[in-house]
Amino acid sequence: MFSLQTIFGKGDKFYGLLEASAAAARESARALGELLATPPAQRSQEKFKLARQREKDLAAEISQELVNTFVTALEREDIEELSSALYKIPKVVEKFAERYELASERVGDADFVPRAAMLERACAVLEEMVGTLRKGMSLEGTKALNDKLQAIESEADRLILEMYRDTYTNETDPMRYLILKDLYEILEKAIDRCRDAGNVVYHIVLKNS
Repeated sequence: MFSLQTIFGKGDKFYGLLEASAAAARESARALGELLATPPAQRSQEKFKLARQREKDLAAEISQELVNTFVTALEREDIEELSSALYKIPKVVEKFAERYELASERVGDADFVPRAAMLERACAVLEEMVGTLRKGMSLEGTKALNDKLQAIESEADRLILEMYRDTYTNETDPMRYLILKDLYEILEKAIDRCRDAGNVVYHIVLKNS
């Protein structure tokens, strides 16, 4: 016969799975920074594939645990929503890495490092937010972290407007413009995915406060 402690212990497993998902998202962002700093001949997609596969495996494990577990640490719908939001981050980052490697010769000296650094900061804040679910962080503390994410996302919006302004004014190669636009928008989308996941965490805390 299972004790209540055993049942609730299984429910608590979801905290660890969600924390691992947030860590995988941050690892994909860290790998992007490393890719951009690596000479073309030495670049590899392996870290992105590993982070994406790790996130995929964790999402599948969370889904299976939701089927097998009677008592969950959080509401099932919230677990599913947060798992889905976290899963999307490495997916978008890998998409950027693949396209960047294909087009790196065409984009020349375009500098994606500041935006990649913003993405890693967003993932770091998100990882901290997910980690606070287990600790029962206050609504005020969670809101402060979520505000940091919103600020990073707003800064990313400002930077992409600067990119549009610069390319509209100075870019003479239509193909290069389209490639740059595509890459910048993918990076912005990755930051948006962090914001979306942060909003899920905030609403979970708000609901349970």
